[in-house]
Amino acid sequence: MVDNAQDEAGGALDPSTHHRWSEPFQKFAAWLKEAQESEPNDPNGMALATVGPDGMPSVRMVLLKDWDEQGFVFYTNFDSKKGTQILSSKKAAMVLHWKSLRRQIRVEGQVEVVSDKEADDYYHSRPRSSQLGAWASIQSRPMQNRFDLEKRVALFTAKHPIGTIPRPPYWSGLRIKPSYIEFWEDRPFRLHDRLTFTPAPGVDWGQAWVMAKLYP
Repeated sequence: MVDNAQDEAGGALDPSTHHRWSEPFQKFAAWLKEAQESEPNDPNGMALATVGPDGMPSVRMVLLKDWDEQGFVFYTNFDSKKGTQILSSKKAAMVLHWKSLRRQIRVEGQVEVVSDKEADDYYHSRPRSSQLGAWASIQSRPMQNRFDLEKRVALFTAKHPIGTIPRPPYWSGLRIKPSYIEFWEDRPFRLHDRLTFTPAPGVDWGQAWVMAKLYP
């Protein structure tokens, strides 16, 4: 599928190297749909990698909550370790791995904060207990015992017994805007398939991809 966008000189993009911006996202949608039918738990679970100011990488599992051709969205407390690292570097990487399908998708890119409306809409779609939890948890901070957390849950439950619970100002969504997407699929004798997409040079971001196949 060749993109019909124009390069900076006004000519048509080379059909041998440039592909529609939607192409990797269509593949992503197909793979995720299959995973939702085969994975027993959290098919949207992803490993999220960040880096600290000392250059030390850090990785943890989170849930992918939304995605489109602009990027991949997850939510977090901005005061958490991942939140502070991402807001400092504005970069992150993620991997979705589906053991039942023997597939994985890697994404790398710059990170932006989602709009207040996006964050509010998602926050208020969560169970009320999860909304209260976002207030109660001082994420990534030391905690003496479980009772400390339970006291804070009780405190905010009493503070918001009924009605709408406002979204905490430090809690929102982050969108990874992809500069690299890789689809990996298991093949016999470890001769796996690897297909990559990177934004095409010479055109605006979001116009076209360059596709490549990699040795396993």
